[in-house]
Amino acid sequence: MSASTTTVTRAPRTPLVRIPDVRLRSAWRLWQRNAAIYRKTYRVNILPNFFEPFFYLLAMGIGLGAFLEREVLGFEYIDYIAPGLAATAAMYGTSFEVTFNCFVKMQFGKVYDAAMATPLTIEDVGLGELLWGTTRALIYGQVFVLIAAGFGVVHTPLVIFTPIAIALIGMMFSVIGLTFTAIIPLIDYFTYYWTLFITPMFLFSGIFFPVSGLPGWAQVLAWFMPLHHSVNLMRALTLTGDVGGAILAAAWIVGITALLFVFPLNLLRRRLVK
Repeated sequence: MSASTTTVTRAPRTPLVRIPDVRLRSAWRLWQRNAAIYRKTYRVNILPNFFEPFFYLLAMGIGLGAFLEREVLGFEYIDYIAPGLAATAAMYGTSFEVTFNCFVKMQFGKVYDAAMATPLTIEDVGLGELLWGTTRALIYGQVFVLIAAGFGVVHTPLVIFTPIAIALIGMMFSVIGLTFTAIIPLIDYFTYYWTLFITPMFLFSGIFFPVSGLPGWAQVLAWFMPLHHSVNLMRALTLTGDVGGAILAAAWIVGITALLFVFPLNLLRRRLVK
């Protein structure tokens, strides 16, 4: 008598550069689910994402700025740092969402497994998270701009374009953050993302001092930091009125977002679809 043989067929490994099968209408359903929950929890969520950059504006702009005798590139210190902190508020707003929150929903809450039991695909879920992360960035970044304007730090009518700029910044950091989330096996690995990626950008992207004062190699490194171009974009739209600079910074952000956009969606599919 011969033993029966069981053949296990594995699904083909999802290519990283494959065009994702996404449907905006389906992704919007996931966005609506997140928005409905956020309406009940925003009072708690707003604290870490919004107030940290705002406290830096007060402490560095008003506190430290009072002791600075020289202007920075011809601007008062609080005027100089405010645009960068607006970009930081947008970065924090989306980064918390697409890292810790998404990982908990994926790994512990099994929200994505439940979503895939509906007509939504994992790519729809991923796009919905990217859109929601962008929304979070827009909320925190734009509120920061409005409040900072009360301190007299806005000096150009180009400020009307800041919602578009913040949305671009939010989508870029959503793509980057969700890519990392789709890769790591344990939530503890976010320590590396925040300590070795977010914090160095916060300190060396030109928020608190011009990167031109750094050594040449550090200036080159700063050019590759997404937050550096986000700071340049916000500074052009709220402080200098440099249209050319704003276009160049926006082009860099759009380019890197387009380049990386498929990775988080395909990585989520590779991880969750068996």
